[in-house]
Amino acid sequence: MDDQVIQRIQDNPKFHELVQKKSSLSWLLTAVILVAYFGLILMIAFEPAVLGAPVSAGGVMTLGIPLGLALIVLAFVLTGIYVRRANNEFDQLNQQLVEDARR
Repeated sequence: MDDQVIQRIQDNPKFHELVQKKSSLSWLLTAVILVAYFGLILMIAFEPAVLGAPVSAGGVMTLGIPLGLALIVLAFVLTGIYVRRANNEFDQLNQQLVEDARR
C-alpha cells in the first residue's frame, strides 16, 4: 500500500471505531480470564482446604478439579466470544474501511 492509502485509512472514523471496539473487547476478556485465573491461584495459595474438599460426601473428586476445568472452559468460551465478534462486527468494519480506501 502506498502512504496515501494508509493515511486515508488512519483518518477514517471507522478505523478509529474498529480500533476502539477491538481494544475494549480485548481488555475486557483479558480482565475476565486474569481475575478467574488469579482467583484460582489465590485460592490454592490461601485456602487449599476449600479446593481439597470433596465435591460430594464420600466422593474422591475434590472441588479443585471442576474449578480447574471450569477455568479451561472459560478460556475457550472467551476465545469463542472474541472470534464471533471478530467474524461478524470487526470484519464488516474492516471491509468498509477497505472499500472506503479504494475510492
